[in-house]
Amino acid sequence: MTSALLLVDLQNDFLHPDGAYARGGAVSEFARALPTRLAPAVAAARRQGIPVIATCFTLVPDRNGEPMVAEHLRMLRPFLRRGDFAAGSWGHSVVDELQPVDAVVEKVAYSAFLHTRLEWLLRQWNVDHVTVAGIVTNGGVASTVREAHARGFHVRLLSDGCAAFDPKVHDATLISLAGVADVVTVNEYTKGLS
Repeated sequence: MTSALLLVDLQNDFLHPDGAYARGGAVSEFARALPTRLAPAVAAARRQGIPVIATCFTLVPDRNGEPMVAEHLRMLRPFLRRGDFAAGSWGHSVVDELQPVDAVVEKVAYSAFLHTRLEWLLRQWNVDHVTVAGIVTNGGVASTVREAHARGFHVRLLSDGCAAFDPKVHDATLISLAGVADVVTVNEYTKGLS
């Protein structure tokens, strides 16, 4: 068994007080607590030689430099503007508390597998077990977990290592994902590595 730890969208533009979401007033205290909670698990994975892969939501600029934002996201987050979630920018980067990571995968959709190199990377490293944490539980995390399962990976989900804007939605999503993933706490995962 070879495993990897997958951090979904734990980026400055989502979580940092100076990021795009904070600027737009879309703040989740549950999400903001994740880097501190996950840091020991990330450190334990590194000590065991487990690859830590970060997916980073990316807004690709059009020919005029304006971000191409999906219509549903534009309706939810009208504050997104030029430079937000731009590849290579500070806002696009993984939060400092979880650095360094072994690889960054840019993603443009909910699932970290859709239109990305994630599966190729996992196969190159002979990974068959993926542990997932990040945001948003009912969005990028859920889509990534389901697709990892569908692609034949054994999936573990860190229940308190992910967050949604609504705790009830988070809890309901964990229940629904229990059919395709082993749901454990960050502490259980970390203890299992020591």
